[in-house]
Amino acid sequence: MAQNSSRMAGRHFLHIPGPTPVPDRVLRAMDTPMIDHRGPEFSKLAKKCLDGIKTIFKTTNPVIIYTATGTGAWEGALVNTLSAGDKLLMVETGQFATLWKKMAEKLGLVPELIPTNWRVGTDPKLIEARLREDKGHEIKAVCVLHNETSTGCQTDIAAIRKAIDAAGHPALLMVDTISSLASMDYRHDEWGVDVSVGGAQKGLMLPPGMSFNAISDKALAASKTSKLPKSFWAWDDMLTMNKVGFFPYTPGTQMLHGLAEGITMLHEEGLDNVFARHDRLAEATRRAVKAWGLDTVCSDARYQSSTLTAVMLPEGHNADAFRALALETFNISYGASFGPFAGKYFRIGHLGDINDAMLMGGLASTEMALALAGVPHKKGGVQAAIDYLVTAHGGAKKQAAE
Repeated sequence: MAQNSSRMAGRHFLHIPGPTPVPDRVLRAMDTPMIDHRGPEFSKLAKKCLDGIKTIFKTTNPVIIYTATGTGAWEGALVNTLSAGDKLLMVETGQFATLWKKMAEKLGLVPELIPTNWRVGTDPKLIEARLREDKGHEIKAVCVLHNETSTGCQTDIAAIRKAIDAAGHPALLMVDTISSLASMDYRHDEWGVDVSVGGAQKGLMLPPGMSFNAISDKALAASKTSKLPKSFWAWDDMLTMNKVGFFPYTPGTQMLHGLAEGITMLHEEGLDNVFARHDRLAEATRRAVKAWGLDTVCSDARYQSSTLTAVMLPEGHNADAFRALALETFNISYGASFGPFAGKYFRIGHLGDINDAMLMGGLASTEMALALAGVPHKKGGVQAAIDYLVTAHGGAKKQAAE
C-alpha cells in the first residue's frame, strides 16, 4: 500500500511571473562572508552595481538602488517628485496599476484612473486626449506599467512619450518595469522616461528585496521642489553617498553580490539575445494555449507580454482549484488571478533564467493538469509549442549560416 509522502522528487517547477528561480551562479555569488559596508571592498562592489544597472535600464543617468521590493520603489518614485494634492493620470490595466493608484491616494496625491477591461495595455490616444483637456497642467505625472503582471498585457512606452509630447504637456512620465526589466527591451533614456521603477526578483534573477528608481534630469529637478515627506526613500541622500560607493544606511550586501553576477550573466548572453529568448518562449506558450482551444486574458495581439501568459479557463472551472491540483500532482506553481477575473485564469510565467527545455516541462505539466482537472481542451498544445520552437531555431541557424 502506498504511503503518504511529505517530499516530491525532482525540482519544483516555479512558473509564477516572479519571483523567478535564482540561478546557481547568483546563489554562489551571494554565498560569501560578510564584508564591511563602509570599507573599500564594498565600495568597489557598489560602484560595479551602480554602473552595471544603468546598462540594464539603458540610461546614463543615476539609478537608485533600494533595499526593498518593487512596492518601495513605487513609493520612492512618487514621494521624491510630487507634493500633497498633486494630480496624477494612471491607467487601470490590472491589479498592480490599481495598487499603485491606492498608494498614491494614501500619500495624499490625487490620482485619476482611466478604466479598461483589464485585457489590454495603455492606449496612448487616451493619454493624449486627457492631457489635451488639462489646459492648466494640473496633472503632474503620468504613471503606467510597461508590463501588467496580473494580466500579461504590455504597453508601448515610446508611444506614451509621443502622446505626452503631442499634447504639449509637461507631466512627468513614470513607468513600472518590474515584470519586464531585463526580459523585454526597455530604454529609459531613448523613450524619455522620467522615473523607471524596477525590481530585482524577476528578469534580474535575484531573490525579492531589491528595487530601483532610474531617474531623468527632469525628475531630479522635480525632486528639489517636492514636498511629500521622505527619509528612507530620499534620492538626495542616496545620490550623495553613491558617488563614493556607499549608501546612507546599511544596504543589502549579499543582494548586491547577486546583482553584480546577474548583470554579468545578462551581458554574457547579450541583452538582445535575452529579449529574443523571452519573445520566443512567450510565442511558444501562446501557440500551446491556442492549440488547447483556450483564451488568454490579453485580448489584443498588440499588447501581448513576453514574460507571462494569463490563461482563461472555461466557464464553470475554477482556476484556483486547477492551480492547487497542478501543484499537488505535478509540483508546478502558476500565478494567481485578480480583480474582476478572480478565479477565472492562471498565469504562466516564462521569464528570468529559463530556456526552451524548461518551458516545455512546464507546458507538458500544464497539459497533463488540464486533462486531470477535467478542463475542456484540445490535445496538442505541447506539440504546437515544440513545432514552433523547432522552426524558430531552424530559422535562426539558417540566418546565421547566411
